[in-house]
Amino acid sequence: MGVEWLLVCHGLVTAVVVVSFLCGRWPIFEGTFIQRIHYFLTFGAYDYFLRFVGAVFGSKCTDAILSVEYFCCDRPNPLLQIIYIVIIGVTYYFITKSCFAYIPGYYISGIHRYTSFLAVAVGILLFLLTSFSDPGTVNTQNVSQYLSAYPYDNIIYSEKECSTCKIQKPARSKHCSICDRCVARFDHHCGWMNNCIGEKNTRYFLAFLLW
Repeated sequence: MGVEWLLVCHGLVTAVVVVSFLCGRWPIFEGTFIQRIHYFLTFGAYDYFLRFVGAVFGSKCTDAILSVEYFCCDRPNPLLQIIYIVIIGVTYYFITKSCFAYIPGYYISGIHRYTSFLAVAVGILLFLLTSFSDPGTVNTQNVSQYLSAYPYDNIIYSEKECSTCKIQKPARSKHCSICDRCVARFDHHCGWMNNCIGEKNTRYFLAFLLW
């Protein structure tokens, strides 16, 4: 009976955490423990940590942590790219060491030694294509082409100027604050790719996800 109650408690805690993450800012939860849990999980815990570090080690240590945060979260950097490549490489290495001894086997063909490498290689290739391809940077040289390709509907998209790049913004484009450039048909900035996902590399990104 103890295991069943443990599973029930685990499920309830998981449900509360998920609901707090996804719905904690909804007006219906304003002033409730769901909102407080949401704040603690998203901002509060980190804020308390910074206060603790500042009280114990001083403002210089806090400034150092904020500098690392700025580099990792607000500027282009290859940190997550390196982590991804290391995870894939280490995982494949241990698979070759622990599993390849059983290939070929009674239930599996020797061809899986080669198809497994092919699967990993194609995944990494799509990852690199997405990471290093131009997402569709809009600049003074090509802005007229993008304005023709993506006309304004004056409902969702109307004529605007990018306050940073000082060029007219084509419909569906957006200025990425991390990469500091306007991107055509902007989807999002992907930290794992260290690149924006836009008009010219969305196909590589979707292929990578599906692969």
